[in-house]
Amino acid sequence: MTNPPLENCHALVLNADYQPISYFPLSLWHWQDSVRAVFLDRVNVLSEYERMVRSPGFQLRLPSVIALKRYIQPARRPAFTRFNVFLRDAFRCQYCGDDEELTFDHLTPRSQGGRTTWENVVTACATCNLRKGGRRPREAGLYPARQPRMPTVRELQQRGRGFPPNYLHESWRDYLYWDAELET
Repeated sequence: MTNPPLENCHALVLNADYQPISYFPLSLWHWQDSVRAVFLDRVNVLSEYERMVRSPGFQLRLPSVIALKRYIQPARRPAFTRFNVFLRDAFRCQYCGDDEELTFDHLTPRSQGGRTTWENVVTACATCNLRKGGRRPREAGLYPARQPRMPTVRELQQRGRGFPPNYLHESWRDYLYWDAELET
């Protein structure tokens, strides 16, 4: 296994069922947090880096994969955030399909009483958002590819699997399942 610099020795955090707590963003802890959790006996270490941390009284190989000893119940409803709207919409403008300069757009504009809810917000590129302005989609001749709705937490997790992070330590691969067509 490779030996990354200390600041890159994050631990992949799995729930007690050995599933990642989150795929996107990937559930990672800084090395110091994972060492603290080991000492507090809150996690099981499943894999380690070659790198050691030492003090006068002990030495420890840094954990690369840990599993919580107590199961954390996933949220029943996803948090409404800009990032989660983008994730729901696969980081694509719902009007033209572009993936550059993303913003979010209220279908019923706020100036017309539109609320910031899952059902009224879609991902839009800056160009389409500007073109639509303070109008409803039909008034602007722009129609979203899909009607917006609140996704389930599971749907967002599944969607997150389609966007693997730039860096995956080889010890993590046995615990992560990305879409096959994205792996190279």
